[in-house]
Amino acid sequence: MKLPKPINKIVTKIANSVSQTSSKDILEGFTMQDGIDEKSRLAAAESVILLKNEGILPLKEDETVSLFGRVQNDTFYVGYGSGGDVKPHYKVSFTEGLKNADVKLNTELLGIYDKWRKKNKPDDGFWGNWPMCYEEMPLDNNTVRKAAKNSDVALVFIGRAAGEDRENTLTEGSFYLTREERNILSLVKLNFRKWAVVLNIGNIIDFSWAEEFDVPAILISWQGGMEAGNGLADILAGKVSPSGALTDTIALSYEDYPSSDNFGGKDKNVYTEDIFVGYRYFESFCKDKVLYPFGYGLSYTDFSITGTDFSVGTDSVNISVTVKNTGSVSGKKAVGIYISAINTEIAVPAKELKAFGKTKKLSPGEEQTLNFSLSFYDISSYDDSGITGNKSAYVLSKGEYTFLAGTDIRNTVKVGTMIREKTEVTEKLSEVSAPEKENAFMRLRPVKNDGRYVKTYEPAPVRSVSLKDIIEKNIPGTVNMNVGLHYDLSDVKEERITMDNFISTLSYEELEAISRGDYVMNSPLGTKGNAGVFGGVLPSLREKGIPPITTTDGPSGIRLAAPSALLPNGTALASTWNTELVTELYALLGKEMRERGSDVLLAPGMNIHRNPLCGRNFEYFSEDPVIAGHMAAAVTEGLQSSGVSACPKHFACNNQEVRRTRNNSVLSERALREIYLKGFEICVKTAKPLNIMTSYNKINGVWGHYNYDLVTQILRNEWGYEGSVMTDWWMQASSSPEFPVMKNQGYRVRAGVNVLMPGGGRTGKREPDGTLLETLGKNGGITTGEMQKNAKEILNMIISLQKMR
Repeated sequence: MKLPKPINKIVTKIANSVSQTSSKDILEGFTMQDGIDEKSRLAAAESVILLKNEGILPLKEDETVSLFGRVQNDTFYVGYGSGGDVKPHYKVSFTEGLKNADVKLNTELLGIYDKWRKKNKPDDGFWGNWPMCYEEMPLDNNTVRKAAKNSDVALVFIGRAAGEDRENTLTEGSFYLTREERNILSLVKLNFRKWAVVLNIGNIIDFSWAEEFDVPAILISWQGGMEAGNGLADILAGKVSPSGALTDTIALSYEDYPSSDNFGGKDKNVYTEDIFVGYRYFESFCKDKVLYPFGYGLSYTDFSITGTDFSVGTDSVNISVTVKNTGSVSGKKAVGIYISAINTEIAVPAKELKAFGKTKKLSPGEEQTLNFSLSFYDISSYDDSGITGNKSAYVLSKGEYTFLAGTDIRNTVKVGTMIREKTEVTEKLSEVSAPEKENAFMRLRPVKNDGRYVKTYEPAPVRSVSLKDIIEKNIPGTVNMNVGLHYDLSDVKEERITMDNFISTLSYEELEAISRGDYVMNSPLGTKGNAGVFGGVLPSLREKGIPPITTTDGPSGIRLAAPSALLPNGTALASTWNTELVTELYALLGKEMRERGSDVLLAPGMNIHRNPLCGRNFEYFSEDPVIAGHMAAAVTEGLQSSGVSACPKHFACNNQEVRRTRNNSVLSERALREIYLKGFEICVKTAKPLNIMTSYNKINGVWGHYNYDLVTQILRNEWGYEGSVMTDWWMQASSSPEFPVMKNQGYRVRAGVNVLMPGGGRTGKREPDGTLLETLGKNGGITTGEMQKNAKEILNMIISLQKMR
């Protein structure tokens, strides 16, 4: 039931006043980091994607422009929730940006919108109950006809937002256009010869209106942060040529997405599409269901791509691609390296992205060569069934591999071919986190028929190993306790003593305390507005030189009481395909963090865009794990170069917001490794983040914060991760199936998840729940060695953080 506006506003104020997730204080006296505004503006501009342009753009200097749609002023700068609630120094709306760019605007129409907006202010709702769109100003034909007489071009702005704890829906005002938005398109089409639609969105929406109204120009201007208006204006005015490209596939309809039958408000999502997510599905089975392909994005200029070098070494492939600006204006261009394999023992998608890069700004006639190196492991597939004779291993299957370079997945040129006469193992692993027998399901598998992929299904392999046996064989040893001794953590940092020497001095009370945060958000031990504090949460720990470590939301800026830069959202940053720019931007944000007293940014968000309705897609990067992994690495490297920690999240398969704490993501081990963990793997191995956050959901029956398979076996043992792992805020209570005596904190620590955040429950009660120490000494209970190992991993992270400064 929709509440009346006055009542809804009261509910909003009450809800926000009692929520730990809201920061009420505002700290003055902080200035913006030098240069972060220019980098943000450039990122906002490079993220804009030009999907269609029939000679409408860029705008000409002598043209007068009429603006329609309230988000011209009430711009969506970011999505909702922990990923968006930043207090920026300023925000530039689309109208303000166009004014700053000296674009001639229809002032009479601006006045009509301003007058209406004063009487119809947008209501931003409250946590989990945010609006997906704003009420639109009704238009009649007389108003639009008059605007057409007073201007040359119309820009129609359509806005959408989503966020944490809620999903987009298959309704008008969310995935579909509202009646009033359709009315605007109809009237503008009737009265204007030159017009364009600007989508101010965080998620992919329905595009059926584009053909229905024969829209001559379409742009996506993602939620671009504080410089959203200036970034878009730079594109519209022709100061910057569009260079953004899709990191998702835009299908003809929602029902065409492979996850459409297994998504949304479910307690169990079965990933029957397996590895065939996004373009992997469309390019393999139904190319005709695509409106705009992965990697697509137009420019104001033209480019040619030529493969200039291709060589196969003993364990890698090296590729050089030359990009030339063959048009008449300067611009940048993103290039993807794809492989297409045939006659392989293991089923693979028709095409897969394996690397990408972006040129510098090329003048007309100028060219640049981009170099890529792919290891055989990079182009391998995971055999979870034994079909190649190498179960639980990454294999480079025998077959023919064609390497392609392209501006999008459909517009490619061949750069070389590699033929493998036999299958070889590139990494031998062990079965980890396969679905349980009670969750057995049929997964998609392609079969070639007359050169085409045909859908078939096969049973996904189920778990065949005992987790209990694995854990019991790997219980860590105990360091003899010497609680009476006193050392300082700096003694370990300066190598005067070993970490074991220091750990031996920690009491059980201290081992418990270091495994959790300081109970509440906005802890008094950290700067105002913090998300939580861990580390030195007891006076005795601080006396031993263990500092409180302050965490801060979120990906688009520093969510504190102090003002901070508001950056473009994750999808926008990924759409730049420019990792160098992202690194530079987050290095500046890292400096802001240092100045404001924050140690860990709870970012980047890097889950896969499995379905376009996921409420937090705006925080995440792509349907593709290679894009997600390298963008996350760019964020991580930028932050950590400034002496603060990144915290990639949510580990793993956090692909649904509604019922996110109950949802069980059921998927094959191959899909888990190749799609949903691959981005994390790339980020961990490339950028070495000091912290990682687990997810709320279950993965094949086990919550992320209890998941020994993911955290200990894969993250630490396979990938060599040496940082700290924290829970998402307020984990779910549960008992261990393998060790029934263990529950909650003991279960979590045994899994290898170091820190409970924020440390207590939502009530703000400031005491531990007792479940870590209550099983100490019992059969199957927590051991001293496990708690000591847990503390070591946290303290090693703290020392690494200190050494970066």
